[in-house]
Amino acid sequence: MANLKGIRMRINSVRTTRQVTSAMKMVSAAKLNKAQSDVEHVRPFVGKLLEIVNFLGNSVDGIHERFAGFRVSQKGKILFVSIASNKGLAGAFNSNVAKETERLIKDEYSEAFAKGEVEVIAIGKQVAKGLAARGIAPKKDYNSLFDNMSLQAVYDIADELTNDFVKGEYREIHLVFNEFVNKSTQRVASKQFLPLALTEAKSEDSKMLDFIVEPNKIEVLEDLVPQAVRTKLYATLLDSIASEHSARMTSMSKATDNATELLKDLQLQYNKARQSAITGELIEIVSGAEALNG
Repeated sequence: MANLKGIRMRINSVRTTRQVTSAMKMVSAAKLNKAQSDVEHVRPFVGKLLEIVNFLGNSVDGIHERFAGFRVSQKGKILFVSIASNKGLAGAFNSNVAKETERLIKDEYSEAFAKGEVEVIAIGKQVAKGLAARGIAPKKDYNSLFDNMSLQAVYDIADELTNDFVKGEYREIHLVFNEFVNKSTQRVASKQFLPLALTEAKSEDSKMLDFIVEPNKIEVLEDLVPQAVRTKLYATLLDSIASEHSARMTSMSKATDNATELLKDLQLQYNKARQSAITGELIEIVSGAEALNG
């Protein structure tokens, strides 16, 4: 009977856990729908904005000297902004960002790291813990951003990073995050945040440069460059948030399925143990009856 009681307790525990994971799966799925919509709406805007900045930048002489956001320098440190989440229960979502940051620092930027020219900023408590566990202490964090994320809060962080870059504190700033692909797939990505890179305009798109720009290209770029940097960070955060909900939904779905399988096994164990107990009781009854008849 003691064994039956233990199995019943385990069944109740697993059943409760399955209810929790199933509820978390549904919550993440609902949040994912909104997050995916946000990503799909902002990507075309950011892409077109960066495209315009790229075309105008290619048509302005001395763009790297005129705008600090395009400045290429060998002075200053390299900064990695690692973006994940404040919460867990999302599979490898958080740890993958910490691993990728470590790989970049110790493999691709090992020389700068050895000279103490690499710094890390964390956005997300879990990635900060993951980095600390790997011996990489973030210089600072913006973990509170996820508590009440707003467009202005993101812009403030982007402006702060830009100011540090303009002052020469950093020569490169990179974003490490989970890029949203679809509801079941995310991939860890590393993208250069600053300096802004100019790519050669495609021939079929070069006619865009024939547009009349008022008052002039320099003044338009002065307005567009800060906006491009801000929206670039905002789009990256939206990517990360959508990826988080996707990863948690997948993780909770697997946990729910595992709990269901475990319940089946426990129920089978319980039935066998119960059958064994009943058989034992019947044998005792029959044996007692035979003893009385004898």
